[in-house]
Amino acid sequence: MAAAGDPLVGRDGPVTSAITPVRWEHDRLVLLDQRLLPGQELERVYGRWEDVADAIRTLAVRGAPAIGVTAAFGVVLAARASTATTLDGLLADVEVAIKGLAGTRPTAVNLFWALERMRRTLEAGSERPLDETRARLLKEAQAILDEDVAANRAMGDHGAALVPARARILTHCNAGALATAGYGTALGVVRSAHAQGKVALLWVDETRPVMQGSRLTAWECVRDGIPHRLIADVAAASVMARGEVDLVVTGADRIAANGDTANKIGTYALAVLARHHGVPFYVAAPYSTIDPTLPSGAHIPIEEREAGEVRRVGAQATAPDGSPVYNPAFDVTPATLISAIITERGVVRPPYRF
Repeated sequence: MAAAGDPLVGRDGPVTSAITPVRWEHDRLVLLDQRLLPGQELERVYGRWEDVADAIRTLAVRGAPAIGVTAAFGVVLAARASTATTLDGLLADVEVAIKGLAGTRPTAVNLFWALERMRRTLEAGSERPLDETRARLLKEAQAILDEDVAANRAMGDHGAALVPARARILTHCNAGALATAGYGTALGVVRSAHAQGKVALLWVDETRPVMQGSRLTAWECVRDGIPHRLIADVAAASVMARGEVDLVVTGADRIAANGDTANKIGTYALAVLARHHGVPFYVAAPYSTIDPTLPSGAHIPIEEREAGEVRRVGAQATAPDGSPVYNPAFDVTPATLISAIITERGVVRPPYRF
């Protein structure tokens, strides 16, 4: 049996152009290790929920929808590993895994949504044999994956309708196939618009400090032939001031009931810039990213990550080890700065009521 983190054995060649960052194969979870991109395309196989939790925590897999899908399969692995002979025993074993997986990333609501969906599936198994309950958990996790891809494609079509001809689009972080089960949210809008011949250029923010734009979004653009140009985050204001951006589209990790949106740090600044320059600012996210229990963005928990992400780029030190660091992974863009929110159900415009 392959250990967690081992490259997947027996696959013919590299990952194909249909980017699949997460899938279930041979009773194991397979993840494309995003920490190694763009330098190396390596898939890893996971057989324990504890290792899946570590993969989420260490950004081997990231992006709100992808995290939710991955966690759902983590629950499947926990149920299969349990030696319980009663449903109560299985519930107890899996609950440990659910709590462990929930503790990995606090901001992305899709994680908690997917885990709760898996919990309900397990609790509904009171009249079934345990093997059937485990099979239903796998079916539910696969449904979460399949629904995400379908939602992304629908989102892309809805969003493409907002894109003018010969559009110059700016995006931040990575909200593409790598951040989802496939196709993407914000980058899914770009993909659909590109397929319609509408995209003249995609401006790709590098997205400090973890460089998800330069490492991941640019990689996806190269793979799919999307015309793009990579820029430093600090150049976004300049290209807007020169009139070279027609719209901004980003993803989201959590959307509050009033439309306030948490996304990768730096998104709020882009929204302010877009408003100043009269550029539409769109958010693309599945409906599962909306958290109606939170009245506003002030209630969204913001993850803070370790200082080393800011003090270095890869292995290269860019600041003294003794320099104190503030490293929030996300910020909140007020709903008043968002022109529309694109979901698989359609385009929602202000005032937002979820």
